[in-house]
Amino acid sequence: DSLVEPGARIGPFAHLRPGSRIDEGAHVGNFVELKKTRLGKGAKANHLAYLGDAVVGDRSNVGAGTITCNYDGFAKHQTVIGDDCFIGSDTQLVAPVRLGKKSWVGAGTTVTKNVPPGALAVSRTEQMNMLNWKKKQK
Repeated sequence: DSLVEPGARIGPFAHLRPGSRIDEGAHVGNFVELKKTRLGKGAKANHLAYLGDAVVGDRSNVGAGTITCNYDGFAKHQTVIGDDCFIGSDTQLVAPVRLGKKSWVGAGTTVTKNVPPGALAVSRTEQMNMLNWKKKQK
C-alpha cells in the first residue's frame, strides 16, 4: 500500500512497492522502482532507478540508473537525501548514508560515506586506455 499525492506523476512501467509515498509535484518515471521510499515535493526519479528504504528530499533529482544499496546481507538500511540535491546517473548509494541539503553526486559515483550539505561527492578512478591491448589466449 503506497500513497500518491495529487499532482504527482507516475510514468509507464514504474513499480511502487508497499510503504512508498510520492508527494505533490514529484515525478516517478519509466522503469523506476520504489520500496519503502518517500519522494519529496517536486523531486524527480525520471528513469531506470531503484530506491529502497529511502527518503528523497524536496526538489531533489535522482539520475538514471541510480540505486540505493539498502541490504548488506543481514539487514536493511536507510538512505536519506536532503532537499535540493542532484544525484548523477549510475550512482550507487550504499546505505546507511545521508546526503546533506544542496549536495551533489557526480555520475558513476559509489557513495559510502555521508555527504555534507553543499558538497560534491565523486568517487571515480582516472580512465586508463591500454593501447594495443589483446585478450589473453587460453
